[in-house]
Amino acid sequence: MDRVTAAQVFTIIVEQGSMIAASERLDMSRAMVSRYLAEMEKWAGVRLLHRTTRKISLTSAGEIAYQRSRKLLQLAQEIPVDHPVAAQELSGLLRISSSQSLAVSALSVAIPEFMRIYPQIAIDMQMSNKAINLVEERIDLALRITNNLEPNLIARPLSTCHSVVCAAPSYLMGKILPQKPADLALHNCMTYNFFGKSLWLFERQGEKYSVPVSGTLSANESMVLMEATLQGVGIAMQPYYSVASHLASGKLTQLLPEYRPQAMGIYGIYASRQNMPATLRALLDFLVQWFASSPYWQALMLKS
Repeated sequence: MDRVTAAQVFTIIVEQGSMIAASERLDMSRAMVSRYLAEMEKWAGVRLLHRTTRKISLTSAGEIAYQRSRKLLQLAQEIPVDHPVAAQELSGLLRISSSQSLAVSALSVAIPEFMRIYPQIAIDMQMSNKAINLVEERIDLALRITNNLEPNLIARPLSTCHSVVCAAPSYLMGKILPQKPADLALHNCMTYNFFGKSLWLFERQGEKYSVPVSGTLSANESMVLMEATLQGVGIAMQPYYSVASHLASGKLTQLLPEYRPQAMGIYGIYASRQNMPATLRALLDFLVQWFASSPYWQALMLKS
């Protein structure tokens, strides 16, 4: 790990009095702060801090390390900073993690556009819906769709994921169409991530509704549920960007159009704002602009 950054993290921990306060000051995840401190102690070969539930304090070795870290940071500040690198000169490997549905519907278009602007940057895509440790998995950027971000994560909003409830005409044939969210409890509703009951949330004219649904198929990837929906297995709540073409062609029918499923945020999650590589900053800035202005993506956004 970068010893200058580790020294900076260590000094901030000491000056702020806690690792939580240091993570907030540095805009860095608590996990990264802890890892930098562990590396400092590993390099020193001794414990640098006394830790209790209420406070931290320097050991005798920690006091020496603190003074030396301050000198190192002062020297680092005197080193001239390189000038910004042109797009054609940026190079390196970026590893991205994303759900399969978002990768197929959005990144398969966005990333080639990015690579045309930055031809020397290589991209390694990893498909996963699991909450991963960015540092251990060596992931530079994880794209996630959620409304429940963990407080220790560094996240940049990219867009919004709107969903629709839909089914194939073959499933709906001979059945009574649901007229309100509660009617879904009478249907085979395919759920995301686990078997058993799942709570689907809706809003209509400012009023919120929730209904527990269940069915015979559950999966941790929405594209599996989409394919099963196309085959007439049951009803699914799907990202609009995944099913827009099937709704337009008539292969799927939108249900309860007057009730809006709860929207979720699309975020770019990364380990730290501190000393962010220029390649990662370029990708993040590009994705923010792409999701906001791309005609392709805007066509996949559910309109009011």
